Amino acid sequence: MPERIGLTAGNIWRYLSANGSSSVAKLVRELEEEEKVIQRSIGWLAQEDKITLTVQDRVETIALK
Repeated sequence: MPERIGLTAGNIWRYLSANGSSSVAKLVRELEEEEKVIQRSIGWLAQEDKITLTVQDRVETIALK
């Protein structure tokens, strides 16, 4: 599982690099991975201080720093 989370974190990084900021819901729809793995990968990226997470009107948005 940790390797899968790391690979998914890389996929999220590449997606955000190519497409700019995105809602978390859109990432879940766009990436071919389980939602729980995507959420854990977002947590990993946040812990590593690689992303920003904002919430506006109940929409979580993720962006690269």
